[in-house]
Amino acid sequence: MKTFQITRPDETIREALTDKINNLTKPKGSLGTLEELALQIGLIQQTLTPTLKCPQNIIFAADHGIVDEGVSLSPKEITWQQISNFLHGGAGVNFLCRQHGFELKIVDAGVDYDLPYDRGIINMKVRKSSRNYLHEAAMTEEEMDLCIDRGAEIVRRCHAEGCNVLSLGEMGIGNTSSSSMWMTCFTRIPLEQCVGAGSGLDNAGIRHKYSVLQRALDNYQGDGSVRDLIRYFGGLEMVMAVGAMLQAAELKMIILVDGFIMTNCILAASRLYPEVMHYAIFGHQGDETGHKLLLDAMGAKPLLNLGLRLGEGTGAICSYPIVDSAVRMINEMDNFAHASITKYF
Repeated sequence: MKTFQITRPDETIREALTDKINNLTKPKGSLGTLEELALQIGLIQQTLTPTLKCPQNIIFAADHGIVDEGVSLSPKEITWQQISNFLHGGAGVNFLCRQHGFELKIVDAGVDYDLPYDRGIINMKVRKSSRNYLHEAAMTEEEMDLCIDRGAEIVRRCHAEGCNVLSLGEMGIGNTSSSSMWMTCFTRIPLEQCVGAGSGLDNAGIRHKYSVLQRALDNYQGDGSVRDLIRYFGGLEMVMAVGAMLQAAELKMIILVDGFIMTNCILAASRLYPEVMHYAIFGHQGDETGHKLLLDAMGAKPLLNLGLRLGEGTGAICSYPIVDSAVRMINEMDNFAHASITKYF
């Protein structure tokens, strides 16, 4: 498995950043979360004048073997059909990328379909769909390592293009099931509290989904290590996203974390390299059952709560203007001394 050199941001600059933020022409702390974000981004970039450059949203797409057990309302072919929609510019993520100036990259991690790569899809396919983890591991160790490597490679491309802020999204019918499995394994929150409606299951469907996932958990015969749990219950697109997050942190990029699935990916990444959390900004609290519990367990403070549960990176991109406001605050607000204003706090 690829190793990463991820370090906590150097704290030496914290005092100067805090002093700059506190001396902007406002009562101390009055811009709340914007001040917290400006401090975090200044620490990541090790500068008093942070910048956001060439934002990109990467969608990792793959199919899941567990879908064969009827855990999703949507059929498997929706994965490749929605990718076609991305290419035509008609999906939710497309209008948000256009609105907020994000470049969109679509990556085939393991879609069970022969996609038209000449249309701009990046071919990183490891295999056509993960295996059904009710009966066996979703992927081999070699396949997991390939996912990590290829996710990291995509981020290196983004970085070479001048990008320093990434949103990560996913497309894969069945991936809320895999996310629920990671959530219960890594947080010890009971599985029943981690399982939700996904793309729209009714109560009976949720009960069936829980029953299937509980049996899969009962059948697990692995060694319980982080690596083994990631490969056994993960999706190919999810593991690729883990590799992307780890590479982004090594390159000291800002990671905008999307909804339930991507929050579980940063959770898994943090179990491998805890320092990755210093580079993460949580875009929103989604409407999927378990997301709030997961965020609370991680001590994460999401920027938005709009009832979203689409995925694709949409919630993370929606939060971007708040991140931009934080950077504009520290760079564009005047300070008391220069503006000849008496401190009023």
